[in-house]
Amino acid sequence: MLAIDIGTSSVRALAYDASLHSVPGAEAHLPHHPRLTADGGAELDYRSLRASVLSAVDRVLSGAPRAGFAAVGISSFWHGLVAADRLDKPLTPVYLWSDGRAWREAEALRRRLDERRLHQRTGCRLHPSYWPAKIAWLRRADRRLRGRQVRWLSPADLLSAELLGRSATSASLASATGVRQLRRPAWDGPLLEALGLRLEALPEVADAPGVLSARWRKRWPQLAEAIWAPVLGDGAAANLGSGCLDVSRRALTVGTSAALRVTLPSPPRTLPYSLWCYQAGPGRFVTGGALSNGGNLFEWLRQTLAVGDVDAALRSVARSDDGFSELTFLPLLAGERSPGYALHATGAIAGLTQATTAVDLLGAGLAAIAVQLARLDRDLDRIAPSSAEVIASGAGLLADPGWMRMICDALGKPLRAGHAKEASARGAALVALEAAGLAPTRLAGLDPGAGRPVKPDRSPAVRERYAAAMSRQDALYRVLVTGRLLEAKAPPTPAHLRRLRVPRE
Repeated sequence: MLAIDIGTSSVRALAYDASLHSVPGAEAHLPHHPRLTADGGAELDYRSLRASVLSAVDRVLSGAPRAGFAAVGISSFWHGLVAADRLDKPLTPVYLWSDGRAWREAEALRRRLDERRLHQRTGCRLHPSYWPAKIAWLRRADRRLRGRQVRWLSPADLLSAELLGRSATSASLASATGVRQLRRPAWDGPLLEALGLRLEALPEVADAPGVLSARWRKRWPQLAEAIWAPVLGDGAAANLGSGCLDVSRRALTVGTSAALRVTLPSPPRTLPYSLWCYQAGPGRFVTGGALSNGGNLFEWLRQTLAVGDVDAALRSVARSDDGFSELTFLPLLAGERSPGYALHATGAIAGLTQATTAVDLLGAGLAAIAVQLARLDRDLDRIAPSSAEVIASGAGLLADPGWMRMICDALGKPLRAGHAKEASARGAALVALEAAGLAPTRLAGLDPGAGRPVKPDRSPAVRERYAAAMSRQDALYRVLVTGRLLEAKAPPTPAHLRRLRVPRE
């Protein structure tokens, strides 16, 4: 199998055998960098992204055995949006989930629509990370995009149209746009009406496997007979690739952002407002929450604080008994998705004194992510049996025992490091195996396994410390993001200030 993983920061391609072991020497990794703008934009150039995918495939095939491949699987980042004409020529850059410029349009849609009902229908909130607000923003800003010939697609849809000769999207990608209904195969009519969007502006949804068109068979003869599986969203692929195939395990991924997900056989009857639900293929749905901040926050702290010896700082954080107890950190530097989906949130730190050190700030930031993941885990417990363990992936997280320990203690559950080197790529290879009819009836034998568990400290003192940190984070969120205390007639009381750890003048 060939697996192609299209991420927001790189393109990877790997070859796998029928037991889902990666083939030595048949791997490519091509990084790229989104264009970030001062007003909150996050874009990729589609032509550059396409070139990276083609180059990655070329490199893998040059290092793979000359025998043909049975199947190809693609994992692609969810929520990506590009406008194209009827000939599948891109008219815009690719807009990423982290592009927040459509927050005013999301706010207007919230006033017009019943967001809670829409959330239950589509599994998605009204937020700039999803298609509805972005489409409304782009159509307002660019008259060209209001024409009848404009189509709204995922970048992987454009690639599939070129390589396979068919213009369609997968159910997995469609379900994460915020426009597709979750429990029936249809785009959401009331939402299309609110956007003034015709059905023809959206792609057909088809989950049938495909084959390469003649032009590309000449370039890649090793793939001439390969079955191409429908594209899988990267979060769903990470769950499958890390062995989180059912409710017994939850997948924790910390990359640029962070997410906690569980695989279900059907959508929840009632979806908690803090969570999303997307399709992961026939009979599979992935439910969870995604933070806008994860590894990006760690990198910002490392660079901004100019921590010289990062490893030593992390060891110091790991040894600290209460390194974050005097600080309250809102880790919303890249805005907010789960749990609150605020439209224009920013980060904040309360409790700073002259004694605060760079190591204190680093520890408080990492602990703040752990607290938010614990909040998502608690909400997942409402719709799925509490999972016995959590499987972690993400190079930055796995390399830091101190952060692993923080998250484990915050969750109160065993945390294992997943053995899958590239969980999303491996998940794409699994779907390719299934599309080719080669997967075993029972997938347990393909489970990559996980390392020895990190067991949580369940002592009352640790539980109380994380509960207090969550309470302070909630209070600061109300003050700075929802404005509930600021809108009150009376100013914050000394009790409020003590709880927030904000020194009084």
